[in-house]
Amino acid sequence: MNPLYTVAEIRAIEQAAAAALPPGVLMQRAGQAAANAALDLLPAAASGARVLVLAGPGNNGGDALEAAAHLAFAGARVSVIHYAPPGDSSPERQAALQRALSCDALFADYTTELVGSHPWSLVIDGLFGIGLQRPLAGTIRELVEQVNTLRCQILALDVPSGLDADTGQVVGAQGIALRASHTLTFIANKPGLHTADGRDYAGLVDVASLDIDCELVPPARLHLNDVAYFARHLRNRRQNSHKGSYGNVAVVGGAEGMCGAPILAARAALHAGAGRVYALFAGTALPYDASQPELMCRAAAGYDYASSTVVAGPGLGSSAHARQLLEQAIAADTPLLLDADALNLLASDGALQQALRVRTRPAVLTPHPLEAARLAGVSIGEIQADRIRSARQLAARYQAIVILKGSGTVIAHPAGDAVINSTGNAALATAGTGDVLAGLCGSLLAQGWPQWQAALAAVWLHGMAADVLVAESGNAIGLTASELIPAIRTAINRMVAHHAN
Repeated sequence: MNPLYTVAEIRAIEQAAAAALPPGVLMQRAGQAAANAALDLLPAAASGARVLVLAGPGNNGGDALEAAAHLAFAGARVSVIHYAPPGDSSPERQAALQRALSCDALFADYTTELVGSHPWSLVIDGLFGIGLQRPLAGTIRELVEQVNTLRCQILALDVPSGLDADTGQVVGAQGIALRASHTLTFIANKPGLHTADGRDYAGLVDVASLDIDCELVPPARLHLNDVAYFARHLRNRRQNSHKGSYGNVAVVGGAEGMCGAPILAARAALHAGAGRVYALFAGTALPYDASQPELMCRAAAGYDYASSTVVAGPGLGSSAHARQLLEQAIAADTPLLLDADALNLLASDGALQQALRVRTRPAVLTPHPLEAARLAGVSIGEIQADRIRSARQLAARYQAIVILKGSGTVIAHPAGDAVINSTGNAALATAGTGDVLAGLCGSLLAQGWPQWQAALAAVWLHGMAADVLVAESGNAIGLTASELIPAIRTAINRMVAHHAN
């Protein structure tokens, strides 16, 4: 179910498969799959459609050459910009080149006039695949820059040229990558297509397995998030139940001037189904929430955490009182989620870190990249350079489930398993959405969900709510965190209606 594989793992699978097949079969299958995907993107009749194929010097270029031959035989008007390898070409790639030369494809050197002279129906990117280690430079960089200005659909083969298939980062500090509308990735899905820059450059991703024997594909430790991973915990509510049946959530935060954060988290927890929700304030407690009077607003001092799932951190501040409240929350033997200021306090306090590591049940940590950098004692750049590795390292270090927020949020388990989330969009890049996620996850924990499944479901639902709102409004600009809360409630109820027994 939605496995993701690193470049090293893909190479091992490819080598094992190639050893059991005649030479060139995998490249031929890749070229045929690419041509089929291209035909699906072209008008109903491919005849006359203008297709520009970019064929690089490696085997990715060979895949593109195979596709060019198939498309030319299908009647498309194919132009090929071909970069020959600096040394000897592999026999498979040489055979693909001969097939492309024998058809009606037009081979030409790159010029700005060529790329800009036609209303292309489609561009196929076969410049570089998963083996790229240096940033694009020279005429290839110029070509990619120009192709990125085109308005036609662009199909990347395996991975958009210039993108790291493992991390989702553009290769090189000043690098560039081709921005595809679609990516057809070979053998198995790659993590870099779904996190960091990958979501901006890969477009819609499809997988061509190349009919490799499934016995050659090992079990994955990294997956793309899916409802199937947590659907069994969706339950219709029994008529014979009451508010105590669905747990208590205590949101601890709200230092002076920061009351909005715990209110957002508490409202999210309530609308996600918690039976009772307390908004606990490190500063002066609000008398009540006028827009959500069902919330119980109290001072955090003196609250007994023993009967509640605790969400600590939204607007908590960094005072000595805030640290004391966090210490009490960690010490309680209850489900725990740490967000925002709780993470900053944790990062600077070894005693709190040790207390967290020895808890009887793991906590859930929800850092954004800056908070993750503080927790790890590194720069934001180091966190973002490999988001999957960073999330896994934090999970192991703190013995907690880590939700590393961002484009392609990564959920990591202390045992090493990790999941990249598949929902959400840029509308979530606004203040308060993290508070909503914290309250949502805390609500699921209070209702008895296991920590791992609660984290997966919360991130998925949070992103899905944003996707629905953006689809309704037509763009991602101007969404507020408060708007997510009713959309989350709707998403949960629809999922329960569809998946629950």
